[in-house]
Amino acid sequence: MPLPEPNVDDGDEGRYRLLVDAIADYAIYMLDPSGRVSSWNAGAQRFKGYQAEEIIGEHFSRFYAPEDRQRGAPETALRTAAEEGRFETEAWRVRKTGERFWAHVVVDPIRSPSGELLGFAKITRDLTERKLAEEALRRSQEQFRLLVQGVTDYAIYMLDTDGNVSSWNSGAERIKGYQAEEIIGEHFSRFYTEEDREAGLPAVSLRTARQEGRFEKEGWRQRKDGTRFLAHVIIDAIYSDERELIGFAKITRDITERARAQRELEHAREALFQSQKMEAIGQLTGGVAHDFNNLLMAVLGSLELVKKRLAYDPKVTPLIDNAMQGARRGALLTQRMLAFARKQELEAGPVDLPSLVRGMSDFLGRTLGPSIEVDARFPARLPPVMTDANQLETALLNLAVNARDAMPEGGAIIIRAAEKTLTEPQGDLQPGEYVQLRVTDTGQGMDVETLGRAAEPFFTTKGVGKGTGLGLAMVHGLAAQSGGALTLESTPGEGTTVTLWLPVATSQMASDEGPEPAQHDGAGAPLRVLAVDDDDLVLLNTVAMLEDLGHEVAQASTGDEALALICGGASFDLVVSDQIMPRMTGVQLSETLAVEAPDLPVIIATGFADLPEGAALGRPRLAKPFTQEDLRQAVEQTLSEGPRLPGL
Repeated sequence: MPLPEPNVDDGDEGRYRLLVDAIADYAIYMLDPSGRVSSWNAGAQRFKGYQAEEIIGEHFSRFYAPEDRQRGAPETALRTAAEEGRFETEAWRVRKTGERFWAHVVVDPIRSPSGELLGFAKITRDLTERKLAEEALRRSQEQFRLLVQGVTDYAIYMLDTDGNVSSWNSGAERIKGYQAEEIIGEHFSRFYTEEDREAGLPAVSLRTARQEGRFEKEGWRQRKDGTRFLAHVIIDAIYSDERELIGFAKITRDITERARAQRELEHAREALFQSQKMEAIGQLTGGVAHDFNNLLMAVLGSLELVKKRLAYDPKVTPLIDNAMQGARRGALLTQRMLAFARKQELEAGPVDLPSLVRGMSDFLGRTLGPSIEVDARFPARLPPVMTDANQLETALLNLAVNARDAMPEGGAIIIRAAEKTLTEPQGDLQPGEYVQLRVTDTGQGMDVETLGRAAEPFFTTKGVGKGTGLGLAMVHGLAAQSGGALTLESTPGEGTTVTLWLPVATSQMASDEGPEPAQHDGAGAPLRVLAVDDDDLVLLNTVAMLEDLGHEVAQASTGDEALALICGGASFDLVVSDQIMPRMTGVQLSETLAVEAPDLPVIIATGFADLPEGAALGRPRLAKPFTQEDLRQAVEQTLSEGPRLPGL
């Protein structure tokens, strides 16, 4: 039944109809009291899809989804409008095509002046695009929430403008230890250490973020259980569209392990750099010592022969003795340099540390003086170590003298030893059994820079003329050449501890040492000797020493020259050859002669200890610089031992 005409004149009614029909963004239509459509505008036709003649007289419930019709939603809408004067909602509605759209619906009752219900005015707006946008935003927000909550390596949370926590993710819970209900609403300053709170750092971080838009720093933070961790922190200021500050986004990452790994990497790099530096210095030092040895060889040998050939002259002989003493002191310096370069001559064997130190006690007491107390204590059972006993005594003396010099007002030197097992490499040390021999003083100590250079050769803090700077270098070389290491610990004002790591001597090591060489006396018969050396000064000196011993000597400057003489038919009883020569070393010459003249013994003269592997077997050696007496003993010992083993 059509609605009665409103009480307006025809002109107004026409204008209203034109206005309603012209609206295309809203469906505006009338329902009779039972809910049947009685008018239909262009907007209703546009987004519901029905022409006026198709829908007028039909019940408006066809616009509802089936599930809404089943639960009586159309009836509820009309009843609510009639009873409360208005019904308004947002819900899914259905177009003619069956497609759904999201609608904002308003239903107003139309009543006569007497209050009789005449029908309903229904206005519907298609909000599908807005709904889809809202859904997309909601899904995005949910995905973002899930993303933030799913991050466990970062603490991500919000602060209000005062710094109170307003959100909390699982990463924050894991890193900081608080549950969300424990911390939301609390001030974020509780994550700072007490000293940082007293310094006002929380307020500084928020002020910086507010003024500059961002705050970023690394520092120590505190967990719920009180433990500290190193954190990388970012705080971003959050503003509304109107540029009003609404809070802060805070991201914290625990970088404790990363920082520890970085420190370990830096320490490893520093250790590698130090090792490479010491290796380079060692190579340079060894080369210098070799050349210096040759010079001292010429000086010392020549002076020795001059002294023998001159009658005693009170004006000349003391000067020769003084020059020889100076040359011997130079030889001692070269030995220390070679020790640092790991090229000294070592006579390694099992050494009982407690016995060695006890045997030095009286000598140390006289050397160090009454103001220095030496306290040496060892475990009841301590295995022997594998090293050179004489060199170790010299090393201990060097350490004791260094300790004394660090205690000008007197003090104590503490010597201790303990077993140590390494299961994995530690610096230059390989896994194995070691004894740590520690020498500690109560002296001035060293700063970091001095400590880093203490074992370098020629580095000294004792002033000009008071030290060579080779004491610790020699100890370092001895430890390394013995298969151990040297470590230093020192703090200014608290003293220094030097630790010698020495390998434990095994029964196999002891058996490898072999018997002591036999001693031989007497001058022996004259020999035909071939002296080989590329240094003319040393060659002249060696020839002169041998001739002074009564031997007939030929000379060669290279291994090739020596082979030419021997293979050319010259007969010799002995060859004395330098090791370090161009094109052919002394060992290579000896190996060739083992084939060409297997009964001809060869003595290798060298200032280095590092002959090629296996080269020392069966080959007598003579350490440079050597005296005439050293040479005589080497000749006699070589000849007394008989022919060499073939190929050795």
